Amino acid sequence: MAEIGGPISETADPTEILAAEETGWTGLHSLIDQLTPDQAARPGYYVEGWSAKDLLAHVGVWLAEAGMMLERITVGTYRDEDVDVDAVNRLSLDAMRDLPFSTVKAQASAARTRMRRAVLELNSPSPEATRWIAKAGPEHYEEHLPRLRDWAAELRAG
Repeated sequence: MAEIGGPISETADPTEILAAEETGWTGLHSLIDQLTPDQAARPGYYVEGWSAKDLLAHVGVWLAEAGMMLERITVGTYRDEDVDVDAVNRLSLDAMRDLPFSTVKAQASAARTRMRRAVLELNSPSPEATRWIAKAGPEHYEEHLPRLRDWAAELRAG
């Protein structure tokens, strides 16, 4: 079974993929949900000025992107093209920065639901689908969890 921190096998079935995603999402939210809206909006998660709220917005945008790509894979309109990660990150941060924490949480949750539904629509995930799921979900969560753990502890300490 695929677990957070490890790669998702290209032969993993949707149940394994969703279990790995659930583990990562739970880990992310176990930290995010401890924060007040003011703590979540405080810059410092990244030196570039990101807050924990910005992080959650960032994760939500990539979950939405993965959901869209999985839907394209399902209906046969997907094209494997390079995505300008920096541009997507920049645009999403600009678009979401002024939104309330509750709205960012709702967006991320809705995007996650969309991606999970798209996973269930796949008969057998292709390598491209598996890559999108892993990169937007479990691997992405794992990439951000260490700093989020540290930042949440710093915020709670005062």
